[in-house]
Amino acid sequence: MAILTLDNVCYEYKNQYVTVEAVKGISCEFEPGIVYSLMGASGSGKSTLLSLMAGLDLPTRGEVRYEGKPTSAFNLDKYRRESVAVIYQSFYLLPLLTVAENIMYPMELNGLRPRAARKRAKEVHASVGLTEDEFNRFPSMLSGGQRQRVAIARALGTPARIILADEPTGNLDATNSVLVMELLQKLAHEDGYCVIVVTHDPMISEMSDVVLRLSDGLLVDGPAA
Repeated sequence: MAILTLDNVCYEYKNQYVTVEAVKGISCEFEPGIVYSLMGASGSGKSTLLSLMAGLDLPTRGEVRYEGKPTSAFNLDKYRRESVAVIYQSFYLLPLLTVAENIMYPMELNGLRPRAARKRAKEVHASVGLTEDEFNRFPSMLSGGQRQRVAIARALGTPARIILADEPTGNLDATNSVLVMELLQKLAHEDGYCVIVVTHDPMISEMSDVVLRLSDGLLVDGPAA
C-alpha cells in the first residue's frame, strides 16, 4: 500500500518575464520497503519533485498525498519534522555540534528530553555502522562517508518513515557510495522505510528496486500510479 502518492503533480516557477513548468503532470506511488531512484539530466525536474515530496513547497496543480492526505492539508513544518527525512549531498551537519548533538537536534525539536534523545542517538548511531569513538567527535573530524552516515542516523532519529535522499553519494568515492546505498537498502528491506533517491549515478539505479526516469518535467519511464 502506498505511503506517498503523486496525483497529476505540476509545478511552475514564475517571474515577471517568464513561466517555467518544471514538473508536468506526474503521477506515481511509493510504498514502504522499497528503494526508488529518480533519474534524469539536470533540469529534468527531479529535484523539484523531491522538494514537493519533502513539503518544501506545494504543487501548482495536482496533489502530493501522504497516507492518503494531501500535503496542502498539513502544517508543513510539522510534516517535515515528523513524516519525511531528507538527506543531502553536502550532509548539512552543524559544524559546532558534535555527532551526538547533530543526531539529537531534530529529536529535541520534536519534544524528546535530552537524556532520552541521547539514548536514542546512540542506538541509531550504532545502527549505521559508526563507532562509539566517533559519537563525540565534530563533523570536521570525520570522512565524507562517515558524515553521510551521521546524516542518515539523524534522519533515523525522527518519526519519519520516508527517507528522501538528494544525490547522497555525490561527494563520496565509489567504495563509500556503495556502503551508503547498502545502508539505504537495509533500511528499506529490513526496517520498512520508503527510500527515494534523486541521482545521476547509474550505480544507484542498479542498486534500487524501482527506477523512475524524468525528462523535461515528465515521467518517461517507471511505474505510474
